[in-house]
Amino acid sequence: MAQSIGHLLYLVFYVAILVLCVWALVDATRRPAGGFVAAGKRTKQFWTWILVAATFLALAAVVGSGIPFLGFLTLLAAVAAIVYLVDVKPALGPSGRGPRGGGPRRPPSSTGGW
Repeated sequence: MAQSIGHLLYLVFYVAILVLCVWALVDATRRPAGGFVAAGKRTKQFWTWILVAATFLALAAVVGSGIPFLGFLTLLAAVAAIVYLVDVKPALGPSGRGPRGGGPRRPPSSTGGW
């Protein structure tokens, strides 16, 4: 009984990592390539391939949860997705053009008002 609860917890953990990896991969593929370089991060191609590998490892852990070394590799996949979501994604901004969305900035109006 305890062993089956342990396997269920691992499966839930692996599925959560898979969802995290898919979320990061989808977000990375939707961003423009120039935004990565403008934000001072690695290229879009680099992050896409890292997240594809992470998603594949997480999927392999969900499907073949009985393989012992997949647990460690799944943690590496989680680290890759977390680094993207916590470091790279915020640097890309809402439109993916560097910090704060990039684009041309207007100087503040000197005529007063709101």
